[in-house]
Amino acid sequence: MRSLQDAFDPRHNSIGFLRWLMAFAVIFSHAGPVAGLFGGVDVGAQWGAETSLGGVAVTGFFFLSGMLITRSMMSTRSPVRYLWHRVARIYPAWFLVLIVTAFVLAPIAWVAEHGSLGGYGSVESDSPWTYVFNNFTLILGQWSIAGTGAETPATLHGYNTWNGSAWTLMYEFACYLGVLVLGFVGALRARIVGGLFAAGVLLLSTLQAVRVGELSSAFEVLANTQVLHLAAPFAFGALIQLYIEKVPFSDQLGIGMLVIAGLCWWRGGWFLVGQYAFAYGLIWFGTRVTALSGWDRRADLSYGIYIVGWPVMFLAAVLNIQSAGWFVYLLVVVVAVHVYAYVSWTLVEKPAMDLKNWMPAWLGRVGGWKPVAPKDGGVGVWARVRFVPLVLLVVASAALVAVGAVR
Repeated sequence: MRSLQDAFDPRHNSIGFLRWLMAFAVIFSHAGPVAGLFGGVDVGAQWGAETSLGGVAVTGFFFLSGMLITRSMMSTRSPVRYLWHRVARIYPAWFLVLIVTAFVLAPIAWVAEHGSLGGYGSVESDSPWTYVFNNFTLILGQWSIAGTGAETPATLHGYNTWNGSAWTLMYEFACYLGVLVLGFVGALRARIVGGLFAAGVLLLSTLQAVRVGELSSAFEVLANTQVLHLAAPFAFGALIQLYIEKVPFSDQLGIGMLVIAGLCWWRGGWFLVGQYAFAYGLIWFGTRVTALSGWDRRADLSYGIYIVGWPVMFLAAVLNIQSAGWFVYLLVVVVAVHVYAYVSWTLVEKPAMDLKNWMPAWLGRVGGWKPVAPKDGGVGVWARVRFVPLVLLVVASAALVAVGAVR
């Protein structure tokens, strides 16, 4: 039997498609509580599942991140470069969605509820001026904006937030930092150490799943069960990457694992067995189905869709688009998030990624390193000005953080 190392081609796989599909699954799932569809709950909760469709998708996101981020750290030239790659991928798009939410989407909701913009910028509680400051680190400190959306199904169901999907980003970046530490101390080169650490996380997750002992008494952070719900698939992905040459790869095993995952999601045992079966099935599909390898060649929309999905759905619910039926509501949301994600990728995310390996000349002189120019952007006007929106975004974000700190 072939190993996953032999089968997996990092440049020719369908992981980009899977990320897009899972981002779409999160939107579809969250339409339940946000718009009052599907009985007002996330898809999956209707039949008593341990996790929703969105939860299944997030498991997939964290597993793939665990595998690919560990791979990145193992091949990077330095821990600093690795961290810069992660910051460049996560933060620019996050700054953009914070600003768009506070100064485009929420004002539209305010006008729909009050008839004009009067008073929006002067509210004392949950001000739009503090929204960026309270959330820019990924640690969410402000959920609502100026009381908008108070009568939406989401708020009535207890989700009074303009971005109910973004809470996972803090945990994902924490996992990135965990991989950074393991790489820095050599635990990824001496993979037995990294493997034992990952296995320890999986053991704690198993104990939590079978409710053995009170984990929070030993580790206070584990009082929040979501920590292990997210850390376990990430650790599993890291473990798969560390021992990728020993992981068997076959169609029978991949299909079988997806069947097991489906049964566990439906009948129970997701956090004990199902999430790991799903993870294997996911990487099997991503490796096996190469016909979709060009899915994100022109634009990687998955991250933009994920972080803007809830804000767009929340605004659509404020505008009562769901009254036209679930199909119209989801169609409007899907079109809107794809348009936004494409603009975000073009103006912000892709230029930021073009700076992944950038080494400015002045920094090279200081450290005695060879300067590296930004990735070539082709020819034409856009190639010359493509960093302007990114620079303006960083300046605007810094200004809003300063304003929020003062307020």
